[in-house]
Amino acid sequence: MLAPVESRSVSPVFVGRAAELETLHDALAHASGGEPQALVIGGEAGVGKTRLVEEFAGAAAREGAVVVLGGCVEIGADGLPFAPFSTALRALRRDLPEELAAAAAGQEEELARLLPELGEAPPSRGADRSDEEGMARLFELTARLLERVAADRTVVVALEDLHWADASTRHLLSYLFRTLRTGRLVVLATYRSDDIHRRHPLRPLLAELDRLRTVRRIELGRFNRAEVGRQIAGILATEPDPAQVDEIFERSDGNAFFVEELAVATHEDSCSGLTDSLRDLLLVRVERLPESAQRVARIVAEGGSTVEYRLLAAVARLAEDDLIEALRAAVNANILIAAPGGDGYRFRHSLVREAVGDDLLPGERSRLNRRYAEALEADPTLVPADERVMRLASYWYHAHDPAKALPAVLDASVTARRRHAHSEQLRLLERAMELWDSAPEDVRATLRPVDYTEVYPPCGCDPATTPLRYLDLMAEAAVAGRLCGERERALKITKRALHLLEEEGDPLRAAWFWVQRSRLVQAQARGDGWKELATAQQLVRGLPPSEVHAEVLAAAANWSMLHDPGPDAMTAAERAVEYARMVGAEDIEFNARLTLGGLMVDAGQIEAGLAEMYEVRDEAVARGLTAVVGRSHVNLPSALEGIGRSEEAVALLREGLRLTQNMGLRDSEAWIWANLAESLFSLGRWEEAAEAAVNAQRTGQSAKPRGGGSNWLAHLALARGEVAEAAHHLAAARASYGTHDPMPQNNLPMAYVTIGTAAAEGRVLDARAEADRALSAGFPPGTQRYAWPLLLAAALAESDARAPAPPAAQEGRAAFLKRLFEAVRKLTTGAPLWLAYDKWTRAELDRAESRATPDTWSDVVTAFEALERPHDLAQVRHRLAEALLAIGGDDERARATELLRLARATATHLGARPLADATAHLAQRARLSLTAAPPPTDPADSLGLTTRERDVLRLVSAGRTNRQIAEELFISPKTASVHVSNILGKLGVSGRGEAAAMAHRLGLFSAETVTSGTRS
Repeated sequence: MLAPVESRSVSPVFVGRAAELETLHDALAHASGGEPQALVIGGEAGVGKTRLVEEFAGAAAREGAVVVLGGCVEIGADGLPFAPFSTALRALRRDLPEELAAAAAGQEEELARLLPELGEAPPSRGADRSDEEGMARLFELTARLLERVAADRTVVVALEDLHWADASTRHLLSYLFRTLRTGRLVVLATYRSDDIHRRHPLRPLLAELDRLRTVRRIELGRFNRAEVGRQIAGILATEPDPAQVDEIFERSDGNAFFVEELAVATHEDSCSGLTDSLRDLLLVRVERLPESAQRVARIVAEGGSTVEYRLLAAVARLAEDDLIEALRAAVNANILIAAPGGDGYRFRHSLVREAVGDDLLPGERSRLNRRYAEALEADPTLVPADERVMRLASYWYHAHDPAKALPAVLDASVTARRRHAHSEQLRLLERAMELWDSAPEDVRATLRPVDYTEVYPPCGCDPATTPLRYLDLMAEAAVAGRLCGERERALKITKRALHLLEEEGDPLRAAWFWVQRSRLVQAQARGDGWKELATAQQLVRGLPPSEVHAEVLAAAANWSMLHDPGPDAMTAAERAVEYARMVGAEDIEFNARLTLGGLMVDAGQIEAGLAEMYEVRDEAVARGLTAVVGRSHVNLPSALEGIGRSEEAVALLREGLRLTQNMGLRDSEAWIWANLAESLFSLGRWEEAAEAAVNAQRTGQSAKPRGGGSNWLAHLALARGEVAEAAHHLAAARASYGTHDPMPQNNLPMAYVTIGTAAAEGRVLDARAEADRALSAGFPPGTQRYAWPLLLAAALAESDARAPAPPAAQEGRAAFLKRLFEAVRKLTTGAPLWLAYDKWTRAELDRAESRATPDTWSDVVTAFEALERPHDLAQVRHRLAEALLAIGGDDERARATELLRLARATATHLGARPLADATAHLAQRARLSLTAAPPPTDPADSLGLTTRERDVLRLVSAGRTNRQIAEELFISPKTASVHVSNILGKLGVSGRGEAAAMAHRLGLFSAETVTSGTRS
């Protein structure tokens, strides 16, 4: 009804900003080509950010783009969770209903946390246990939704007033800027730079965005004098007096909004009445309004960024005609404007709203908030459903009424939790704890845990009838802090809670808080968390089965599986499964069964353990247990890979990628990529393995899965002979894993790479020292899958370093080899892969002491021929060929030739340069041709020399002794002596010197050939 209003202070001419607008149009062009764009526009209040966005949005729409806007909402000091994204998605749904429905298909329930119109968001399952990835899942699904909607059309999403954004909105925006990969999409956000003080929560996000090369930052400066003149001319529709331009430019300092206000004030001949304060300038225009309009302006200022007409009418308590007249006066004076959609009113500029709000008296402010709250309680339909609870909580809190505020704030915390807005949930819970003592006892007595918490009292009481306790709020807040990354705050909450529990004698509740502290300590890199878990175990020991008891046992079993696997871990896992079934804790049961299955595989109960894990995986997928689906597709393929069933693991991992990507389980996806890199490496699909490892680095939200990607890139680089690259990736893996929480599954593979790089660089003592450290730490039951490659690497380093050494060094080497052999002898061989590693490692130890025979290596080759490890098989074939050539018979040489051909073909295909070089060098020393073409005719044939006699004569010419000739040609010294005697007879000479001279005189060997023989 108030649509036809005058807006004289807004210039119809868009002034300046040519460079900034060009940047925006360039981003639009790139987005139209399928390259998503991210931009952040900053500038002080009133400098023209909104006008720039409006100008760009209009141009983009004219080019066919779909433009949606969302603004961060300020209610008092409280932002609504995800408000700008909800608004933008709602606009997308209005403009592209079919496209958005198709993009959201299958994930409507999760996306309903942001856009309730899609359906009803499901309650999260046990936020304290299984919802670790809830927020990340929502973020991932939102990113993919936007990518799908923007697949065939250009979409611009503009989010304003980021300085008011809640923490969840900031986190989601950061996630989008880091992960958007496809789609014709432009995402831009604006913020008020003069509000970003040193401790403002937006500052860390801006610092992060500065490090992202994909994000463009635009900083709007003030207008210069010429631009101010053009702006005034546009506002007044006439060329202004130069003196007037000078005065306005000086007073406004080029701020576009203040130029508008001063230009209008001057035009209305009121400049002489203006004060020196620009803030007062804003209030002067309000104070000229009729009293009823001023009153309405004050009500709107306290109601939030936008106030709905019906809510405003209920709070103003004016007759409808009087309210309309008051609104008309405020709108005609350009103080208020109709909100987008026409259902409410807002200040034309937030600076005016802030000035009016700051001018309210303290009592007036609380009274207005009470009236807003009472109106909303009387008629909840006055505001949109998704805003109702949060706004009511804010109104009652700022009305300073604890009796009303406490339940309202708790209701709001539940809404925040359901939206995965855990930062806002934590803030609201802390506000509830602040209100707790002030609220009347009879009010607190009506509150029930079932209504406000997911972390029910672990005492076995009925949460529907037991009164809510302060400790319940602390438990819920500790979980919210952990899930939103505010772990330091969560640690402080758990510390306070445990202090309160010291006098209460509630061991179950205390044990629950100790489990939370264990997780927080690990996440904060303050330790491995075992001390806290041990305390929790002590507290529940001897108590009847309960959900907390089952959770403590499950957490302890999982910790032991990763850190110290063995019989105790299996016992804890079995009891956790039993207790969880007794109390009906499904998520604890499934996770404990996964742990139990993995421990069974490690203990040698391979088929039974795998069957248990497969059953859990199938049930989790069928029931849609998101967190268990993610973990099962990490742990089960890892167990399969550990026993050498790599092809089976790859198939499961590929399925796991599909499921976790659809579910938005980004950290689970990263673990799956890392495990896929390992299995593909084993199968000899090294290019795919490298791609998977890089994806693990890019996908992981937390450090450890990124460390897994770096770890397998290090393995690849080492196998390819890129030693410096391997060291680089190893350092990255160490940084990701950290030192506070050592695990065999991380440390032993890193030690393997450390030994391998040291050996490749000839630093045998360094390789031995690293292996010695691992031997000293020992290999607990269940670590054999990581221990066998490490022991093999240590044996390889010693086997390849057989050069003579001083007696003292030989003694040290002998002692180390003995320790190595003892470790090999004690390590389990319950899987074919482990047995194959056992045979190989023993063979390398025999080779290190010159005891290996062809039979030794034939046994190793046979073991690996039954496995899916082409690189390992090629290496042991090379070793068998070497042993056969040491015998030197024709049959042995023929067999060695075929083995080397196979090994070289594998090494060439994989790009395993060290193996390829070793194969070529061995063939060259043995004078073997690894190609199908016949060897060229040798001039020595005219003298009746055989091929072997020719090789011996070449070495005689190089001055070698019979023993040296034997070692070089893999024959015995006696055979070498016979060959030398035959050569002397055929050449008709009496000694080795004459034979060498004749060979030189006849030109049988080039100088280079003889010299190369000297270096062999």
